[in-house]
Amino acid sequence: MNRISTRSTSPIALVGFDGDDTLWRSEDYYRTAQKDFEAILQDYVDLGDASTHDRLYAVELRNLALFGYGVKSMTLSMVEAAVEITDARISATDLHRIVTLGKELLTHPVDLLPGIREAVEAIAADHDIVLITKGDLFHQERKVQQSGLADLFQRIEIVSEKDAGTYARVLSEFNLPPERFAMIGNSLRSDIAPVLELGGWGVYMPYHVTWAHETEAHVDVAEPRLRQVATPSELPAAVRSLTEAQPA
Repeated sequence: MNRISTRSTSPIALVGFDGDDTLWRSEDYYRTAQKDFEAILQDYVDLGDASTHDRLYAVELRNLALFGYGVKSMTLSMVEAAVEITDARISATDLHRIVTLGKELLTHPVDLLPGIREAVEAIAADHDIVLITKGDLFHQERKVQQSGLADLFQRIEIVSEKDAGTYARVLSEFNLPPERFAMIGNSLRSDIAPVLELGGWGVYMPYHVTWAHETEAHVDVAEPRLRQVATPSELPAAVRSLTEAQPA
């Protein structure tokens, strides 16, 4: 069982961080790959970018239960969508180009958000912290390693889904009640709503672009256990404000 440090007397004993688009850039690279995918299909059909986007998204949602999240899932979905959209007329050469888009996604640089290292270090000075991220195991492991932040986290969890059950399991392994946990992330669906559902706390830091699936959650912005910030530099103060909102 993981142990919470005795150095902290804060009502919040553990702070979780999301990875993609909270610690480092991610969705920007997916958007670029999607535009390149749409450009390839323009040689076969005249649907317009919006229609091609919608049809790819439908295939991605259909495949989530089989492939999960991440680059490999997106790449397989792009191949399947390309075959469907072109009525199987797409060439092997262009299918290979789509696979190459996926390979390029897997090797994109790990670009930390400005100020995030300082924010993580400041929060880690007062709290134990854990990284909870989802996606392809190998890809996420590479990003964590290249981020230079791994040593700051007491534990790193790479999961297939981030829902209430996942958070409950992690907290049980820390022997920690949800009301002593706060989660920081850019996704209402994955980072905020499940934690609030359990009785925990959330700090929402929107990214300038977000995959549509991650916005499919209703969270009351007036929720007293929720804070919203615009930049990483605001995160330490937001966590402190959560602590101050609780009885000692």
